[in-house]
Amino acid sequence: MAKIAVFNQKGGVGKTTTTLNLSAALARRGHRPLSIDLDPQAHLSYICGATVDSPDASIVSYYEKQRPLTELIRVGNGGWEVIPSHVDLSKVDSQFGKGPNVLNRLNIGIVKENLDAGHPILIDCCPLLGVLSLNAIFASDRVLIPVSADFLAVKGVMQVERTLKALEQVLRKRLPRRYVITRFDSRRRMSWEIVRQIEERFGPDACRTRIAENVSLAESPSVHMDVFTHAPGSRGAQDYDALLEELITSGFIDDQPVAVAA
Repeated sequence: MAKIAVFNQKGGVGKTTTTLNLSAALARRGHRPLSIDLDPQAHLSYICGATVDSPDASIVSYYEKQRPLTELIRVGNGGWEVIPSHVDLSKVDSQFGKGPNVLNRLNIGIVKENLDAGHPILIDCCPLLGVLSLNAIFASDRVLIPVSADFLAVKGVMQVERTLKALEQVLRKRLPRRYVITRFDSRRRMSWEIVRQIEERFGPDACRTRIAENVSLAESPSVHMDVFTHAPGSRGAQDYDALLEELITSGFIDDQPVAVAA
């Protein structure tokens, strides 16, 4: 199944929102997604109701104590599985440096424990290009890049593309990627200009679905819910359902739900 890093080197573009609501959309279609929170801010863990008090109960324990990933999985309030983060995850960069062994550590755990067997995996990345984001990219077989509809976000996404191209030499392959525009406001000329630039620059890698600025998307984290649970009829829910449909239709995500054993 797909292993997707939701990545951008700029904050505030909708990485956590996209990880959350794509996971929810997959679960609604009968998939069994696993969301991995690889951001020390642990916002995804908080929204999913998977917050932990001790780093030993979070993915920090995998890095520091080699605790199996399967022992860290919790069932979030949306019904799908989550591996939570903790603020202590921010120490990983300084503790382990940037050697090849640590960069591949998450991938090793996922493969060894067969976590991707029948499970689409979505990894919520932190906005810095360091050990954590590189772990996510090395563990993934594709990358989804949210781009908010503002000028600075477009400048930042060019850096993302340069980063991914540089990593191709290390990975010895090109990771399939999709760029999805978030916080889109059809009333703003700037939003349409961003659409033009992204589609012109990235062609078929630019998603045709755009995630509109939406009150329900903004409200749902405060009540620990994905947008489908909080406001199933909202524009936000419709947009993320349409995004998943586009990703499935294009072959970016497999649409083969695995039945849960009785």
